[in-house]
Amino acid sequence: MSESYLQDKNAKVYIAGHRGMVGSAILRKLQNEGFTNLVFRTSSEVDLRDQAAVREFFESEKPEYVFLAAAKVGGIVANNTYRADFIYENLMIQSNVIESSRKVNVKKLMFLGSSCIYPKMASQPLKETYLLTGDLEPTNEPYAVAKIAGIKMCDAYRDQYGCNYISVMPTNLYGLNDNYHPENSHVLPALIRRFHEAKEQNLGSVKIWGSGSPKREFLFADDLAEACVFLMQNYNEAGLVNVGCGEDLSIKELAYKIREIVGFHGGIEFDLSKPDGTPRKLMDVSKLSGFGWVFSTSLESGLRIAYEDFKRKKN
Repeated sequence: MSESYLQDKNAKVYIAGHRGMVGSAILRKLQNEGFTNLVFRTSSEVDLRDQAAVREFFESEKPEYVFLAAAKVGGIVANNTYRADFIYENLMIQSNVIESSRKVNVKKLMFLGSSCIYPKMASQPLKETYLLTGDLEPTNEPYAVAKIAGIKMCDAYRDQYGCNYISVMPTNLYGLNDNYHPENSHVLPALIRRFHEAKEQNLGSVKIWGSGSPKREFLFADDLAEACVFLMQNYNEAGLVNVGCGEDLSIKELAYKIREIVGFHGGIEFDLSKPDGTPRKLMDVSKLSGFGWVFSTSLESGLRIAYEDFKRKKN
């Protein structure tokens, strides 16, 4: 496809999920780049699980580009507890947005997934070709299945209708507008909250789920947004693209980094009765780097920004 994409700053761009961490980062990036015709709705204005509401919205607005960053997301507890909600809501959201995009001839759509689509015991680092080569991590299988369906849906629409729909799989993300819920958040924001509250309450130690040995990769959400805009402009292929930094660390190492940044001086206890989840999730980002994109925010810099954001929101 030789056509250029997302070059006109007046193009109408719809960001689904604009209040979430990823969607808000994409919104900031586009605004900083000078895009002026950005469309978004809150979930109370348009329920993306409602087929009729989504169809009416698309017919009314007729966006040219769509960033599909809306999803029901959460950490290991939420994924394992609300299994039906995670598969149902995500399937409905992505199906409604993708089909409505086709009906109004959206020029290009980006579907955002997650690194949890890969098999639990896949070789590291995770290559795009490892998709559907093994069993998924049981605790988040419903969410992963929904995201895999989204990738296959984009490819099917490309095959049958010629739609330029692309799929992007970010690694673990953190940053501004993260979810710090005490039970339903991901590991990094959960640790920020836990250490901050321990510091405030002068606790002697903080307890962390699992052994601390699993390794995870973390990308600052604004770096992802930069990659998303880059790919919307430059990538037009079927399949999927990993987005990450290509570096990881153990949960234990992460915990000590966050403890230092928060300024908590107590101990750290690991609850071995709790599950660890996938042993390692490191993305192979050679496909993306081959296009000339690399991340720019170090973990330490990003953690400091995230912690300041958490304190602002808490106050």
